[in-house]
Amino acid sequence: MTSPNAPHRASLFEALGVWLTLPLGERSTRRLGLELLLASAVVLFQELALIRWLPSQVRVLAYFPNLILLSAFLGLGVGSLRTGKRSLLVLYPIAMTLLVGATLLLGRVAFTETSGAEHLWLLYYDLPKDAPVVPGVRWPIYAAFLLSASTFVPLGQLVGERLEAFRRRSGALWGYSWDIGGSLVGIMAFTIAGFAGVFPWSWFALFLTGGAVFFLGGRKRWGALYLVVAVVLVLIVARTEKNQAYSPYYALRAETGGDLYGVRVLANGSLHQYGIGLRRSETAVSDEHRSTREGYHLPFSLLERPPRRALVLGAGTGNDVSVLLDEGAEHVDAVEIDPVILDLGRRYHPDRPYASPRVTVHNTDARSFLHGEHEPYDLIVFGTLDSMTRLSALSNVRLDNFVYTRQCLEEAKRLLAPDGGVVMYFMVSKGYILDRLTALHLEVFGQYPFRVERHFGLFNTILMSGPAFADYGAGPRSELAETFRRETAPGLEVPTDDWPFLYLAHRSISGFYLSLVGLLALTAVGGVALASTSMRRSLLRPREIDLPMLLFGVGFMLLETRSVTALNLVWGATWLTSAVVFGSILLMILGATLLAARRPLPWKVGVVGLVATLLTAWSVPVDALLGLGTAGRLGASVALVGAPIFFASICFALLFKERDDAGRAFGWNLLGAVFGGLLEFVSMIVGFRGLLLVALAVYLAAVLLSRRRPEVEA
Repeated sequence: MTSPNAPHRASLFEALGVWLTLPLGERSTRRLGLELLLASAVVLFQELALIRWLPSQVRVLAYFPNLILLSAFLGLGVGSLRTGKRSLLVLYPIAMTLLVGATLLLGRVAFTETSGAEHLWLLYYDLPKDAPVVPGVRWPIYAAFLLSASTFVPLGQLVGERLEAFRRRSGALWGYSWDIGGSLVGIMAFTIAGFAGVFPWSWFALFLTGGAVFFLGGRKRWGALYLVVAVVLVLIVARTEKNQAYSPYYALRAETGGDLYGVRVLANGSLHQYGIGLRRSETAVSDEHRSTREGYHLPFSLLERPPRRALVLGAGTGNDVSVLLDEGAEHVDAVEIDPVILDLGRRYHPDRPYASPRVTVHNTDARSFLHGEHEPYDLIVFGTLDSMTRLSALSNVRLDNFVYTRQCLEEAKRLLAPDGGVVMYFMVSKGYILDRLTALHLEVFGQYPFRVERHFGLFNTILMSGPAFADYGAGPRSELAETFRRETAPGLEVPTDDWPFLYLAHRSISGFYLSLVGLLALTAVGGVALASTSMRRSLLRPREIDLPMLLFGVGFMLLETRSVTALNLVWGATWLTSAVVFGSILLMILGATLLAARRPLPWKVGVVGLVATLLTAWSVPVDALLGLGTAGRLGASVALVGAPIFFASICFALLFKERDDAGRAFGWNLLGAVFGGLLEFVSMIVGFRGLLLVALAVYLAAVLLSRRRPEVEA
């Protein structure tokens, strides 16, 4: 029996098909804008989803999420260069299937790295003992980069075609405004998903549903095939899920019961924390348990009295808090950035430290907490804070790097009571890391730290400084300090907020990173050459390369990298701060673009403003903002970080507006962003303030080249 609604449904479906297959030139401006907004939102949401999901499966990628972001830029750039050519949309579900399948396979291999360039904490606790072990991490990184980039190529073509349609009809800048608006929508959607704590299968479901809109027109079988592939991918991601929760920073799983005395927390499949009972009144269940408990309590045996007020930075599941309570602390401020790890500690730690009325929990960034005003502390404890993820996908800085800098230790010293002390627990595997931590204590406290080096299970080094530990072994420590200053300190780089790379052996770009940068740069050039005949010709004829658009992409990526890093330091490295920072940058770009479309500023004003604001940002160190109040920090952040981005966007908009081929110009710009992201590794040498000078040099080169182009008025 036929439903009376059947003809109506058929007509709606047919109308939708006609609506979607209507040639771009015949579509209304509003509709083109909405399509561009949706495509850009899908792009941004997919970027963020892959940046979160891929490291949870292939753990070495947690140290390189910026490369996943750069793969998106490369794919979008290559796709944009395909504007006007045969549609590659059918490749989207194929590329996504290959990416998901390869990622799940790579996640079952233990990749190791022996390079001394940087310490990578790779522990494969979630793999069986007979899992294959493969030396070297470059190839899984490269495979993820290549496969991730391939998923963005069809989306880049969608964006590029609609930008070109806008250029022909109402101006390229209006299309670019819709593009930026879509990026804002994507960021907000993923932020909401982060608030909700949903799992990756729902992320995939959302951006694949958004992509389905572009598949429903034309041949029905392609639309039906896409829906089948999308459903299968979502089911695969859901069925292969091994984690219990996704925090803003990690994919987490808690293990309890069996022979475990407490809770073991795996982050991205690697052992991250082990919350165990540490009260001295309880019987140890093993020699390792006894040794760990002894290590945690050791610093308190050196104190003349129990600490009255204490602060724990990196409280985690609660081990340090438990020890302080057992040692008689009257009040403990526990600071932990990850809300899910805090919740696991509340639920599973055998001592239940967070249930004590003597404990106040602060779910925030350690540096952000130290910026505030607090009553003096008798003891400040730095927990085992070594992290396994980056601060952001735009930076080579790890989440914990800004905790181990001279400025951070100075802030901790400021909060100490006159007879207070600092205790730092650490698992050290490289000699230079211990030397660097020692130099930090020596420089800030003027005394060689009292060091205990012994394997205590969860850490193997304890460093103690401050008045509370000043008299312990004073004679030998004076001799050690002199020897250290004479023999070790001269060639040792102490981490600062400008150069916070605790885990780097030297202020340099090692062969490990250079090989990665070279490989990815060659891939970017090769991808561009394959994408477009005109681009291949341009590469052979340098005069045909759109160098201004390329250089603006390089400079903007450098500027954005430094801006995100600086604002996370000023406002705290929490996931909400990162979302606000990204959103603010996009709003600044959108405002500049709309201004250029309606009432453009003169080219000279944009250039002078860009140079002046870059030099101002370089001359003012980031830590100068930390002492300001909330209103002062906000104003300074807008002036020092937002102003250069605004003027850079003004200049870019004027260039983009005059381009004859919007898709090609967009492609060159995105390729420049890839090169800029790779050039960000230079921060390992020059620091983050130095990046501003590099960006300034790049922008000046772009401006000089732009003056030679007849379509841009100087």
